[in-house]
Amino acid sequence: MKTAIIGLPMVGKTSLFTILTGRHEPARMGSLEVRTGVARVPDPRLDALAEVFQPAKVTHATMEYLDFPSISKEALQSPGYLASMRLADALAHVIRVFQDDTVPHEKGSVDPMRDLEDVEAELIFSDFVVAEKRLERLEKDRKKIKDPNLDREYAVLEKAKTLLEGNRPLRELELSPEDEKRIRGFGFLSQKPILYVFNLGEEDAPRLHEIEQEFRAKVGERPGAGVAAICGKIEAELAEMEPEEAGEFLASYGFQEPGKERIIAAGYRLLGLMSFLTAGETECRAWTVPVGTTALKAAGAIHTDFEKKFIRAEVADWKTLVESGGYAGAREKGRLRLEGKEYIVQDGDVLLFRHG
Repeated sequence: MKTAIIGLPMVGKTSLFTILTGRHEPARMGSLEVRTGVARVPDPRLDALAEVFQPAKVTHATMEYLDFPSISKEALQSPGYLASMRLADALAHVIRVFQDDTVPHEKGSVDPMRDLEDVEAELIFSDFVVAEKRLERLEKDRKKIKDPNLDREYAVLEKAKTLLEGNRPLRELELSPEDEKRIRGFGFLSQKPILYVFNLGEEDAPRLHEIEQEFRAKVGERPGAGVAAICGKIEAELAEMEPEEAGEFLASYGFQEPGKERIIAAGYRLLGLMSFLTAGETECRAWTVPVGTTALKAAGAIHTDFEKKFIRAEVADWKTLVESGGYAGAREKGRLRLEGKEYIVQDGDVLLFRHG
């Protein structure tokens, strides 16, 4: 899964990218280069299973992040910039809340909700241009060819254009699965799930969760949108510390977990993802799948042969398996269940697949 980190200049985009991926990048000077990095998804459940099984290898799930140059009308006219953003599965919009006279805001003042709406308007306008051009083309094609698929695409895009003209993002557009498939290839930016990441100043850190709730109330119930708050300056310092020192540093601000973990978890919720686990002496591994995945599809996430030759799955909650000391102990206690292909996998399930 790819998440594009976007925002106005000097809001902390690259800092968030570094916090998530560990990649340190120099400041851009007029470049529209998109940087790519991978974040390991922290998972204490996987670590606990590794303590039991002592595997040769532990493989965490990963998330890919794209660090984009500052968003602007000029950037959104660049084919390369747009193409890269359209490939992303979700957007993380970093919004400046911190006050710092040494870092001037391009609009002369710090106003988080104004900046949120301004960037949203740019994404909406970019989508409007794409929809309008395609509608013009379809109008010509429909005069030459009688094709119900062209008529349906035209109707869906007309509906999208009307929404965009009202300055509303395509995340609000209700579509049938068939119609969603018809316009998926356009990679509409305002249709992508978006996480609003409010970047606070150090002085606001002790009230981080309270301020996050305040912004969540301001943003309201927007379809396909989530809210998270971080203090980029503190998180950047945290990323350079040893685990024990980092724990004490977190506690001094009243934090229970690093911002990296909260941002990744928020991304999972936004995209409707979860992790199931596999465990053994060879490897303990986390697998990312959509919420609601069946055992059959979970098997396919590991290998297509597992899906084709699926017989059943042995299932236990990760905690049960840890407390039982492994599969043998869980079987003795009757805590290892046999499930068929239609079983809906739960977050934190440990699966052992049987296949022919």
